[in-house]
Amino acid sequence: MKNKFILDACCGGRMMWVNKRHPNTIYMDIRKEEKGFILEQPTLQVSPDIIGDFTKLSEEIKNRRFKLIVWDVPHFKSRKLTGIMLKKFGGLHPETWQSDLKKGFSELWGVLEDYGVLLFKFSDYHIKFNKVMSLFPIKPLFFNRGNSKGVSETKWFCFMKIPKEKIK
Repeated sequence: MKNKFILDACCGGRMMWVNKRHPNTIYMDIRKEEKGFILEQPTLQVSPDIIGDFTKLSEEIKNRRFKLIVWDVPHFKSRKLTGIMLKKFGGLHPETWQSDLKKGFSELWGVLEDYGVLLFKFSDYHIKFNKVMSLFPIKPLFFNRGNSKGVSETKWFCFMKIPKEKIK
């Protein structure tokens, strides 16, 4: 896996990617799903390069440094993967989601090189942004603002590992 300096830590079906097989990216997810696992979307699959958990990265990942990490965690709290949305995107554990996200941030921050960028994508459908951001020891540089209607939305938060900043 030479020249792999981008990590997608929760790749799922790689739906946001323009090039779903970007040559400089390692795609990781906690699960693998064959085509047809969702009847209504027969071509969708979850096919990571590495099956792994962002809360405890494998040695293969821990021994690397990344310039860019994309972290699009599941946005739902659920124990079971029922319904199309949960099957498609996965779910956070309802009792451990806070510690899981804290651990995940710490693990990913540890494999991000100095001046590297961590892009965190999240929807406030089940959990509000301020609750999630309070879990992270570093504040984002910026995030996209939008939707003035006050309804659920998805935001991207941009973090940069600036060496003088210390993780709390």
